Amino acid sequence: MFPKNAWYVACTPGEIDDKPLGRTVCNERIVFYRGPEGRVAALEDWCPHRGAPLSLGRVVEGKLVCGYHGLEMGCDGRTVAMPGQRVRGLPPIRAYPAVERHGFVWVWPGNAAKADEALIPHLHWADHPEWAYGGGLYHVKADYRLMIDNLMDLTHETYVHATSIGQPEIDETPCTTKVVGDEAITSRFMHDIPAPPFWRMALRANGLPDDQKVDRWQICRFTPPSHVMIEVGVALAGHGGVEAPKDKKAYSIVVDFITPETETSMWYFWGMARNFRPDDRALTAQIRDGQGKIFAEDLEILERQQANLLHWKGREMLKLNIDTGGVQARKVIERLVAAERGAAAA
Repeated sequence: MFPKNAWYVACTPGEIDDKPLGRTVCNERIVFYRGPEGRVAALEDWCPHRGAPLSLGRVVEGKLVCGYHGLEMGCDGRTVAMPGQRVRGLPPIRAYPAVERHGFVWVWPGNAAKADEALIPHLHWADHPEWAYGGGLYHVKADYRLMIDNLMDLTHETYVHATSIGQPEIDETPCTTKVVGDEAITSRFMHDIPAPPFWRMALRANGLPDDQKVDRWQICRFTPPSHVMIEVGVALAGHGGVEAPKDKKAYSIVVDFITPETETSMWYFWGMARNFRPDDRALTAQIRDGQGKIFAEDLEILERQQANLLHWKGREMLKLNIDTGGVQARKVIERLVAAERGAAAA
C-alpha cells in the first residue's frame, strides 16, 4: 500500500552519470538516464520492439539506445530511430516526471498530470554552507512501512544499537506524538544523562567535553509519502537542550527517504546532515561510516520481521504507546491511498 501521486527519491545523480539505471519504484519498472544537456529522464523500462529492458542499453547524444537491437528512444517515450527500420509510428512508452534536486533524483510514479515540482520537499540543509551531508543507500526486503515504524519509535535503539546510540534512558523517558495536517511528529527529550558512544564522538568533534552529562533530544517528523526527518543531538546539561547555543551542543538531522520498490521491498536512502564543522570531509566520512553500521543493524530485524509477517499472514501486530508515531504515519498513508483510489474510481 503506497500513494503513487507523490515525489519519491529514486536514485542519486551519480548512479546515472555513466549509464542508464533500472529501478523499480512503487511497482513501476523505470529506467533513469541523462537526456539532452544532461537533464534527468525517466521512462518505462520496456523496449517497444521486443520488450527488453532499456536499462541494459546505453545513452548516445541524449538518446536512450536499446542494448538488444539498437532502437533509440526520446525522453518523451517516443521511438526516434532504429538501424534499417522505420519506427516513428510505434506507440510511445510511458514517460515519468523526474527532477534532480537537493542531491537526489525524484520521480513521480503516479498520474503525470498531477506532478507539481513545488511539492518536492525543501531541504534547508542541502545547499547551506553551514551544513554538511553524507549518506548511502540500502536495498531492504521488507514493507517500507516497517521502516517508518522503526524510525518513528526510537526505543529500539536501546536494544538494537546498544553499542552506538542506544541507552536505557530512552526507555525510561516517555515520548509524545502529535499530528499536524499530514505530518506526524514524535518527540522525546532526555535531561542530565550520560552521552552514548556516538554522541561522545560528536561532542569531541565539535570541540566539547565528552565526559559531562548532557540533555538529549529526538524529534521524528514523518511527511508523506514516506519521508522521515529526525532532529537529534546532545547539549551540555543545563544549557537549554535543543535550544542551547551552537557552541554548547552537537546537532544533526537524520535523513530518511524510504522509497517502496514492491509491497515487500524498499530502497532506503539514509544520511545525516550536521551543522558543525561542515568543511571537515574526514568527519563527514567518519559519521557516514558509523551511521551506515547503525542502520545495517536494523536491516536483519526488518527483513526477518517481514518474513514472519508473510509466514503468519493475517496475524495482527500489537500497538503500544511507543508505537503511536508509526500508527499515525500509517493513518496518513491510508488516507492518501484511499483518496487516490476514490479519485480513480470516480
